[in-house]
Amino acid sequence: MMFRSPTLGLMSLEQVAEDLRTRRRTDEDMHAYHRLVIGTDSQPRANQTEATFVTAVILHDVGHGARYYVHKEEHAHMHSLRQRMFTEASLSIQTGALLTERLQPFNEDWHIEIHLDIGENGVTKQWIREIVSWIEGNGYEARIKPDAFGASKVADRYTKH
Repeated sequence: MMFRSPTLGLMSLEQVAEDLRTRRRTDEDMHAYHRLVIGTDSQPRANQTEATFVTAVILHDVGHGARYYVHKEEHAHMHSLRQRMFTEASLSIQTGALLTERLQPFNEDWHIEIHLDIGENGVTKQWIREIVSWIEGNGYEARIKPDAFGASKVADRYTKH
């Protein structure tokens, strides 16, 4: 799984985890508060049966900016909005699990927020309870729009490239 950082370029998941640890260690000296956010967004292709999915990992140094990394992949056989929304959640959960696996050996406690591109307005509201329960059942905090910048702003920006 490869990520692209606007700051550091192409990186493996292991390199992303190491950069997160390094940034957190460096910033902790300045008593910074960090949020580790994962959000996925998707964009259907013209044929409506394929979609581009972008997962963003964001280390938000609250009050001092953020660093982020994006992973982009194509999926075929995406026939419904519901299927895309659940795939977005699944990719975020998967990324959270893989990152946790790489950060745990260092005995670091990382609170992970998963940002979902669903909200109370629009057709996606019918899936909020189900998807949020799934995220929380996996041990993550779930955020929906308008508080889900990881999906609706950062990841969304890269679905269109």
